[in-house]
Amino acid sequence: MAVAVSNCYFSVLIATVKFRSAFSAAQPSLAASLWSGSSCHTIKPVCRSNGAASNSRKGDKSRSEVKKEGVKKKLIGNGDVLSGGGGGKKGRSQQAAYKPFGTQRKEKKESVADQKEKKQAEARNLQDADFLNAVVKVYCTHTAPDYSLPWQKQRQFTSTGSAFMIGDGKLLTNAHCVEHYTQVKVKRRGDDTKYVAKVLAKGVDCDIALLTVESEEFWKGAEPLHFGSLPHLQEAVTVVGYPLGGDTISVTKGVVSRIEVTSYAHGSSDLLGIQIDAAINPGNSGGPAFNDQGECIGVAFQVYRSEEAENIGYVIPTTVVSHFLNDYERNGKYTGFPCLGVMLQKLENPALRACLKVESVEGVLVRRVEPTCDAHNVLKEGDVIVSFDDVHVGCEGTVPFRSNERIAFRYLISQKFAGDVAELGIIRAGEFMKVKAELNPRVHLVPYHIDGGQPSYLIIAGLVFTPLSEPLIDEECDDSIGLKLLAKARYSLARFKGEQIVILSQVLANEVNIGYEDMSNQQVLKLNGTSIKNIHHLAHLVDSCKHKYLVFEFEDNYITVLEREGALASSTSILKDYGIPAERSSDLLEPYVDSVVDGQADQEDLGDSPVSNLEIGFDGLIWA
Repeated sequence: MAVAVSNCYFSVLIATVKFRSAFSAAQPSLAASLWSGSSCHTIKPVCRSNGAASNSRKGDKSRSEVKKEGVKKKLIGNGDVLSGGGGGKKGRSQQAAYKPFGTQRKEKKESVADQKEKKQAEARNLQDADFLNAVVKVYCTHTAPDYSLPWQKQRQFTSTGSAFMIGDGKLLTNAHCVEHYTQVKVKRRGDDTKYVAKVLAKGVDCDIALLTVESEEFWKGAEPLHFGSLPHLQEAVTVVGYPLGGDTISVTKGVVSRIEVTSYAHGSSDLLGIQIDAAINPGNSGGPAFNDQGECIGVAFQVYRSEEAENIGYVIPTTVVSHFLNDYERNGKYTGFPCLGVMLQKLENPALRACLKVESVEGVLVRRVEPTCDAHNVLKEGDVIVSFDDVHVGCEGTVPFRSNERIAFRYLISQKFAGDVAELGIIRAGEFMKVKAELNPRVHLVPYHIDGGQPSYLIIAGLVFTPLSEPLIDEECDDSIGLKLLAKARYSLARFKGEQIVILSQVLANEVNIGYEDMSNQQVLKLNGTSIKNIHHLAHLVDSCKHKYLVFEFEDNYITVLEREGALASSTSILKDYGIPAERSSDLLEPYVDSVVDGQADQEDLGDSPVSNLEIGFDGLIWA
């Protein structure tokens, strides 16, 4: 079993396929984990993994590996420390300009000496700065689920990252630093003691986690950091953390390069992000970024690596951090960023606007509306959204941002909280009107992360059923899942809350299932003629069945028939032979409640456009 020496992964973005983070668990070395399977661009989050177990069946490809050809982003293995150096002197007097050559040389040497002394003074001040003491090192032990064998977990591994104090006995770090955690410990700068930390909340979509430490000794003399406002371009930024290359605190410096809505690798979401050129390395994840006033302007979380670009790192801005904290304070838990649930097309072409009777150069065209969102009740395909809460939307899908900037329209949506109502100005068949829609977190038919950590499963006469998820697709590899199932995962929207694609993962060979042993990774559609809504519904159908046979209908019109009493009687011996503790996961022991409205499950589920911005081949279409 291969063991890695990489540090807590920095989420991977695969632009044309996927954009998610994962630990490189199966690479034989750090270099291999950073460059495996990659010849072009890659983005990842940044924690250090000290050792990870590989999956013994399929080579355990990590989620950072490339599944298809295309542009991708990757975690930087190392980086140079950049300084926000300045240019030469301006406004030099005419007298100085015409001085003899020797005199000019002397003044230049004095200027260099002054600059060197100034930098040394700044370095001494930074060394003694109080805000460095608020940055702590995070030690996490992870135990990820085994999605192919959902009744067990994979071998545990450890990682290190960074975090910082924000007051009220709380710490902030990245969600990917504590994903699938079993134990989290933190250590302060200049201290030898590690303290056990508790995870209070975890925001997968914004890649932020909130920690606390109960020990009073840990907080003695602690000064929390203060949040600053959103920076401007070319403002100096200092990134602090505990990255690869040593055990003590590290400081790198650069400038703000860009501020825009960007893809968050870990959560496969689109939120406001700050691009910087300061070096960010594995282990910097969760560490703060400061401005020149010592205020925290964000959290380091991912980097972009390409043969054509360098020194591109990303910071979660304080606006996103504040949204996460306010959400937690409001609800006592984290509920997530809301979405409008519509696919939009830009209206740059004059003929297209004229056809839709849009007289002004503004608005975006609604091309698809998710059935599970409230906008499905008020918006139709062909509507043109021209304003959001009285803010005009441009024909490229942008809105005004600060003084003389524009930003993606979905930035306005991300400023809302779950349950908030937005007022939309739309043009429908040439008529202007206003409608209201409630905003809520998106419902994923194929989730990127499993709530609770452990996937559901049901075993019937050796047939192992489990919901389809992105981690399962990664673990099983695309070629073993099948193109039709992959197409559903990439193009299908949930028709109702709670809907799942239930698949037959594998068959545990036994005399009761002879002839079916080679079946694997096939979607089960019906049981005894009843359409299956989710894994819990399947368990309910089996438990309430009174027929002599259990007839399973799969994709491609394949059927499997089991004698009901014989199938149930074989469970005990099959579980014993394969060392499985129970025939179903604990969540399926709860009573089944059907919340589906009649007719919802009969709609067509396979669409003609991808369900994620990351898989749209051009920027003319975009999900909001």
